[in-house]
Amino acid sequence: MARDLETALLRSFVTAVRAGSISRAATTLGHTQPALSQQLRKLESTVGRPLLYRSPSGVSPTRAGEQLLPYAERILSLSTQALTEAGRALTGHCGIGLLEDLAASQLPQALADLARLHPGATLEVLSVSRAAMREAYDAGRVDLVLDEVPDVPGPPRWTVRRPLVWAIGQGVDVAADPLPVVLFSNPCSWRTSVLETLDRADRRWRVAFESNSLVGVLAALRAGLGVAALMPANLEPVMACHDADALPTLPDVELGLARHPRTDGDPLIDAVETALRRTI
Repeated sequence: MARDLETALLRSFVTAVRAGSISRAATTLGHTQPALSQQLRKLESTVGRPLLYRSPSGVSPTRAGEQLLPYAERILSLSTQALTEAGRALTGHCGIGLLEDLAASQLPQALADLARLHPGATLEVLSVSRAAMREAYDAGRVDLVLDEVPDVPGPPRWTVRRPLVWAIGQGVDVAADPLPVVLFSNPCSWRTSVLETLDRADRRWRVAFESNSLVGVLAALRAGLGVAALMPANLEPVMACHDADALPTLPDVELGLARHPRTDGDPLIDAVETALRRTI
């Protein structure tokens, strides 16, 4: 008999991974913790492999969980978009400005899926500097910007908080004194929060590498140069930190979406904003 992946089970899994905790995920979904745990066990039974590491400090994906995660996110995104958008054809152009770390996550795939549902629409994703993004926003090339709240080019319509996690380069000793740190180049609010977090924990540190791009930071981590703060979606399997006590807890990042006032009432922009909010 063919096995099917139920969207409700996938939603429970994705929420648990993103929350890093079954109790927090249960609160987000409006479930009890035992009910959510039962759904996760049912999904693991369907897949045939454990999907989560469970510990008193929370949960993190196993290798099988990391492999399933992008498929689960895409299935959920497609399901939502198909239900809400398939009945109407959207046309026009929408420019979307994304923080580089978001542009490297599941968001572009969700936007590509939306564009596939509406072949008459054109979506353009930009990931550029703050100044260039503001210029594109003012010129009308970009209609929506999803970025850190201080960097959005207008008052955010909504905000969301997302965690930062430690990514540990291959072979890096997290007990090293001083701790080798891989940072994003200034100006970067993450850089400041990472160093302030280490200082509050009385951890000595040294800058081992810095880059103004996610590509550069990931390359340094692959080379084993140090540890860095990343969004969970950008972690690679060899970089994941499963020892929550090894390093101090990082603060959340507050993201916000700005929408140009001229786009009010535009059904394509409405659909793109909805897809961004549901995916993030």
